[in-house]
Formats: sequence, structure tokens, C-alpha cells
Amino acid sequence: MPLDSSPIPDELKGLRIALLVAGGIAAYKIVDLASALTQAGADVRVAMTASATRFVGAASFQGVTGNPVLTGLWAADGPAEPHVFLGDWAQVTLLAPATANIISRVARGQSDDIVTATLLASRGPVVVAPAMNDAMWSKAPVQENLSTLRGRGVTVVEPESGHLASGHVGAGRLPGAAALMDALASAVRSRYDLAGRCVVVTAGGTREPIDPVRFVGNYSSGKMGFAVAAAAADRGARVTLVTTAMHPAHPGIDVRPVETADEMLEELKREIAGADVLVMAAAVADFRPARVADNKIRREETPRLSLDLEQVPDLVAALGKEKDAQKVFRVGFAAEGSDLAAKALEKMKKKGLQAIVANDISRKDIAFGSDHNAGVMLFADGTREDLPRMTKREMADRILDLVRPRLNS
Repeated sequence: MPLDSSPIPDELKGLRIALLVAGGIAAYKIVDLASALTQAGADVRVAMTASATRFVGAASFQGVTGNPVLTGLWAADGPAEPHVFLGDWAQVTLLAPATANIISRVARGQSDDIVTATLLASRGPVVVAPAMNDAMWSKAPVQENLSTLRGRGVTVVEPESGHLASGHVGAGRLPGAAALMDALASAVRSRYDLAGRCVVVTAGGTREPIDPVRFVGNYSSGKMGFAVAAAAADRGARVTLVTTAMHPAHPGIDVRPVETADEMLEELKREIAGADVLVMAAAVADFRPARVADNKIRREETPRLSLDLEQVPDLVAALGKEKDAQKVFRVGFAAEGSDLAAKALEKMKKKGLQAIVANDISRKDIAFGSDHNAGVMLFADGTREDLPRMTKREMADRILDLVRPRLNS
């Protein structure tokens, strides 16, 4: 399968892709595909049937992807249930070459090897690329099994016609790399509306040091920012989360831990280039100590402590000076105690944001640390969307629902 000059679809860049390789003569062709996807920025993991390893070695796939290759249901190292791990991890799965044998087993729901078990455990869209002798391809049982898979939502890429390994000429050749990537991209588009997009999110309350053991901070838990990051990742985006808080691990989120506003700003300056969306959900401190003590301020030696505070630089304003900032759809957050819409509108205009989400910090049912939120989302084009009380994850998806149509194509 020599790769042609067709560009790799943007939807596949940064995506987590599982390549499941069965034991057909065309198995060796998938190595080039795995290499091209990896070089384009996709995270590719491969699982192989025992018969597939007779046509191409697992080391070839590990060499081009940089990831270990699964060849059995019991791995000496790694997760206890590798098929479950891979099924959870993958955002899209390709079975290629799909022989008549494995198509039959998949249609019956068998899970007796790493490939069939992974397919059964897969949570994302599945693409199947048949490859076999022309006589086998034409038989009713094969076509009936493929019809069963289509009925379950599986995308089937029709094989090409030409010279076959058996010496015959006819339908049964594994489709070319471009066709396989187009099928993957199509499956991704139908499931992930942010595939190919880069989303940067901030979360948590910044900590501005007083001395080596104390800081000026706030009550922000970072839950809203993490919810936005998780929602964007689940919708196919490449996500960078710049955060001061600890969060559970989530596939697709690249976490950049920071503490102070200055650290957050420097990280954002690095990440904003190439980003499509910036969601500033972090509660950045407004003030910080003008001087930081080199050593711990001891209570016994300091009967009275006064802090001289200075304003923290405006992160959004500073980012606005970056040359790539104007290409990024910027969403801010405003925690207010009253006049939500008026204060949020003023802040949005002052900071040059495209949208802002305001929430009422006086409400006890959506207070800091809560799993719920409510408020209003305003857009620079004058659109207003009220956000009733819902979980922060539900609100995160609602925010992305409103932002997605406004992104440049």
C-alpha cells in the first residue's frame, strides 16, 4: 500500500486510533498506514491476531508508532485487560485487513483473541476494510456477515479490484491508504464534532506566594475547567489543560500544571499558537504580594503581618498581544455576585473576548467546589444564552455546542 500524495485528513491529526490487524497477506501494508498516521500527529496503537504476526512482525508496528503492540489477551506488562483498555482508549478503530474468517467471528460477537475482543469492547466508531480472494468475497455468507456489521453501525470500506495475491484478477484487494483514511475521517466526523481542533483550557485558582509555605489564593476547585477539557477531548479535540488543581486522568487531555498567574501566562503563550479555542475558566488572582519573603515568616518573630498587594497582570489582555491570538476563539468566565449580564458584557468588551460565561457566586447551590453550575453565556455578536442549573459537565457540553458553529471552517 504505497502512500500517495493525498494529505492526511485534519480530523485524524491528534486522534487516538486503534489499528487491528488480521492475518491476511495485506497485513504488511498497514505498517505504512500506521507510520503516516503517527507522523501526522495521531496516537496509534496496534493489536494483531496470531496469524497476522506470520505476515508482518509486531516490531515493525512498534517501530513506526512508538507504542507497544498487543498480540494476546494476556500481556506480561501493561493493563490487566488489554482489550478493555484499548477499546476505552481508542476514539476510532480500523480492522484491516479484514479476512472472511474474522468478519464471520466479529459478526457472531466472538471475542476469542485480542482483535475480536477489542472490537467488542470498543466504544468509538469502527471501520472494517475487507481483503480476500475474489471468490470468497462474492460468497453469500461473507456478504451477509458484512450486512450484519453495517446494521450495527460499522463502516465497511469496499475492497478494490485488481490483481490478487492468489494470482486471480477481481474484487478483494485491500483499499488504498487514502480510501482507508477517508473512511476513518468520515467515521470521526459523524461522532466527533471537534475532531482536528485544538482547545486550550485553564482551570483552578492561582496561588500567589507570600513566603515559601503560604500563598494568596481563592476557593476555585478547577472542576468547571476540567469539565470543559474533558468534554472537548471526548468530542475529538486535542486538549491542553493548564491548571493549578489536581484532576483525574482523562484520555486526550495534555495536562500542564502551574501555580501562579505568571506561570499560567507563560504556558498559555506557548500553547496559543495553533489553538482554535481558548477557554479561560481558571480563577486567576486579582492581587498578589508585591514582595515575596525568601524564608518562612515565623509567627514568633512577626506579631503583626501586613501585606502590600499589587495587581496581577491581565492574562487575557497579555495574550491578546500575541500574534496568533486573533485567530483563536476566546471564551472567558466571570464570577459575579450581582448584575451578571451587565458585568459580564462589560468584561467581555474590555478584554476583547468572543464570548463569556458568567455565574452567580452568591448562590449556595452552585458555589465553589460544587458539581453544578448555572449562569448566562454572552457572545460578542449579541447572542445571549441562559444556562439553567446543571452539572458542570453538562454545562461544558452546552458551552461547546454554542461555540462550535462559530469556529472558522
